Formats: sequence, C-alpha cells, structure tokens
Amino acid sequence: MSDNTQWPDLPFEAWSDTCDTLHLWTQIAGKVRIASTPLINHWWNATLMVTSRGLLAPAMSYAGLTFDIVFDFVDHRLVIETSDGRVESIALKPMSVADFYAAFMGKLHALGIGDQIWTMPCEIEDCKAFDQDRTHAQYDPVYVQRFQQALLQANRVMAEFRARFIGKASPVHFFWGSFDLAVTRFSGRTAPPPKSQTPNTASWVMDEAYSHECSSCGFWPGNGGYGKAAFYVYAYPEPQGYGDARLQTSEGFYDKEVGQFILPYELVRKARDPDALLLGFLQETYAAAADLAKWDRKVLERQVSQR
Repeated sequence: MSDNTQWPDLPFEAWSDTCDTLHLWTQIAGKVRIASTPLINHWWNATLMVTSRGLLAPAMSYAGLTFDIVFDFVDHRLVIETSDGRVESIALKPMSVADFYAAFMGKLHALGIGDQIWTMPCEIEDCKAFDQDRTHAQYDPVYVQRFQQALLQANRVMAEFRARFIGKASPVHFFWGSFDLAVTRFSGRTAPPPKSQTPNTASWVMDEAYSHECSSCGFWPGNGGYGKAAFYVYAYPEPQGYGDARLQTSEGFYDKEVGQFILPYELVRKARDPDALLLGFLQETYAAAADLAKWDRKVLERQVSQR
C-alpha cells in the first residue's frame, strides 16, 4: 500500500463489485435529478457535484419544495434534505440495488416528493431494472472513502485546468450515467450527431450531449473502457490525426479501443508532482485537439502563465 493518502491506492479489482453497485445507486438519484430540474445544455442539469464528503445533487424542485440529495461517503449515509427543514437518510451498507431503490423512493415519498423515474439503468449493457436487481449488493466503506479522496484530488486539479479557459466550458461535474468526473471545453461550433449507439440511451439524449464541438477530459475510477482507474481526454468530433499526436507526458498514450488519450491514475498517484503531471497531460491533449480542429485559442484561453 502507498502512504500517499491524498492520492489513495485504488485498484479496481479490489472494489469493482462495490463500484458497480454504487454506480447503480447514483443512477437512481440521478434520474430523480433529471425529473426535478429543467434541461440545461448537454444535460448539465443532471450531474452530481463533488463535495468534501461525497457527491451532491443540489436544489431540485417538487411541488414548491426544494430538496438536496447527498451521498455522504464519510459517515456512509444517503441524506435527503428539504427546504422546510425535514431530513431523511439511509445507511450506506451492503444491500441490493432493489432494496436501495425501495428504501430511497420510500424516503422521497415520506417527504412528499413523488417523482417517477424510468427504472432501467442508462449506459450499461446487460442490466436489470433497479427494482429487480438483487445481484449488485456490495458496499466496501474503505474503498468508497478512497474513491472519495481520489475524486477530491481529481476535482481540484481539473478545476484548475478549467480556470485556464474563458470560452464555453462545463463545470467539473460527475456523470452518473458513465460514472466519471468530467470537464468539457467547447470551440463554439456545432457538431454532427453521434453515430455510435449507447446502451439503454435514446439517440436524442446523445445528440443533446454532443451537439457542439468539444474537448473533454475526466476521471474514471476503473469502470471505463480502460478497465483501471485512469484520466482520459477525447475530442468530438475527433480531428484527423488526433490519435497520432506526440505527447511530452510519456506516461500518457492513445488507446485505439476507447478512442481516447489515457493517463493511468496509478502513475499520477505515484508521481513526484501529481498535479504537474496531470495538468501537463490535460493541457497538451487539449492543445492537440484544438490545434488540429483550428479552434480560435487566443480568444478562448486565458492568457496567463501556466504551471
């Protein structure tokens, strides 16, 4: 084990069952978020935010009531807080997705929140409806806390990277569909609809997500196409020659299977200066996409010295 508590050891094989279960739990909360917020471009209304204790779905509305949903990975509770002062909670512990779904929806209904959601998971192949899934039932609090610490570090560095861009850019936010932390920059130009199919996701959903040309980076805890915890960068649409770009970050590489540049989390964690390694990787992979696609970088970027 490493002594680096800021960037904790997070081998996916050690907590993959927990990760899969937590992924489905967050999807349940995320679908309530979609039902309780107006659509914002690229589905930014649907995302969760990283907090010092976990993940937050903030300021949703139902019948004049405002409520938050909090995944507290320190005390291992799911908490629902309302604007009239009421609070309901569920202990996060080993339980099936079906049991979590029943408990969670029961707490919402006890607060008078009656949102109905589609019970099929999104962006996951060969899945069961939430209320029928008794296979995924793992929760390892030690690894969930490590995941939370990794999210905090990734969120912090990615927020610094986002600050360098003054064009249209997303917040640093957590997508529960793909279970990753992401931040996306946009050139300002529209993009053609994606041709690929996403499991249990309508094409118009992805059309909204990728309506404009972008360069996106993020952090997978291990469930992504790479199969291990990793940072990624991709461009949409991908400009010709992007995958052949030479990186100064020798630890990074282009993975043809997933169509993305990859920097393994383990290499960042063990680096002498994790922040500098990650920022360098994010910057040069973005620059490759922006230059090849002829973005107006002088207009879009903050002109300050970069570490």
